[in-house]
Amino acid sequence: MCQDSSVYDDLDRKIIHGLHCAPRASFRRLGEVIGVSEQTVARRYNALRRGGVLRVVGLSSPAAHGRAEWIARLRCRPDAAGPVAESLARRPEVGYAGIASGGSEVICLIRSASGTGRDDVLLRQLPRAASLLDTSVDLLIHTFTTPATAGWAGGERSLTDEQVRQLMAERPVPAGPPLAPTDEDLPLFAALAEDGRASHTRLAETTGWSPARVARRLEALESAGSLAYGIDILAERLGYEFSALLWFQVDLPALHRIGEEIDRHDECAFAAATSGKHNLLAVVICKDTPDFYRYLSRRLAHIEGIRGYEISIRARRLKQSVSLIHHGRLIHPGWG
Repeated sequence: MCQDSSVYDDLDRKIIHGLHCAPRASFRRLGEVIGVSEQTVARRYNALRRGGVLRVVGLSSPAAHGRAEWIARLRCRPDAAGPVAESLARRPEVGYAGIASGGSEVICLIRSASGTGRDDVLLRQLPRAASLLDTSVDLLIHTFTTPATAGWAGGERSLTDEQVRQLMAERPVPAGPPLAPTDEDLPLFAALAEDGRASHTRLAETTGWSPARVARRLEALESAGSLAYGIDILAERLGYEFSALLWFQVDLPALHRIGEEIDRHDECAFAAATSGKHNLLAVVICKDTPDFYRYLSRRLAHIEGIRGYEISIRARRLKQSVSLIHHGRLIHPGWG
């Protein structure tokens, strides 16, 4: 049974925000920055994780494998959208899968080899079904979301700028091109995909390495930009029931400015420049429909350079990052 959203409070949101800034920061360090005890942070984090509200996962950076990311929109017959989305969610190359627009549109994020043509992506990775009425696939050209903006952190970026700075200062800054992980790294990445905060001791047990070797390898992969961390959150369990994808048409000279501005909004979970008719994508999360209208009319309406937009309202999300969503809980794909 899902836990009531009233159970979660501002401290939980501060912990979530802190994890966006420093996913593997110790409970002690998070407590020092937030201003509570190590035991309190550990207790709150474990409750969020056990409840299926939050997962921290370690991921191999697509750039380290020479991969690109594509956003696909599949318009289906309403009775086929569920099976198509469920099939896509089970694929490891799919990082997000959801149903929107009244149950007739499936949206997914696909990772593929860089330079792969649009038609090849469709033929190799999208399901072949007579129920597909239309497809569009756009390349994610540039991602605006960074650890500093923290993605969606419980509806508000609860930490102060100084607290964010303190946590970000301990995070390695990638330098140079990412290094491709080796076969020896596969058990390490598998363990981090299950729990991105697993201790060095636990990772050593999984890999057969010493804790010191685990620490060195994690530092090398993080510093090279080959290892990234994702924070998966079930926003509805925190009282934020409304989610939508906004597809913008913006003036090209204003693209970067607008992308960065939208990414700074508390409501924004993700923002990226894309190819195709719409050149900017944003995922926003709000409490409800009136809250979303206030966001459209009071924040987005005042941004100069937006020429048009479409809205895909999320009806059901099946996968987020590497986590499946099962009975209102985030779970590892192997557990479903």
